[in-house]
Amino acid sequence: MTVIERREVALVDLLDRLLAGGVVIKGDLTLRIADVDLVRIDLNALISSVNEQVPSPFEEFL
Repeated sequence: MTVIERREVALVDLLDRLLAGGVVIKGDLTLRIADVDLVRIDLNALISSVNEQVPSPFEEFL
């Protein structure tokens, strides 16, 4: 086992690191039967923590 394989990271620490820098999720899903596209879903999401540099978009509704 290498040093990287033995390193344990808690899920909370991993989420904290991801949200501190932001995460972009992009994906496509197509439901197809007999080569006929029935449903197509495109997902584009940016997940980030809210701070002074990135204010909440929902403050105007509060």
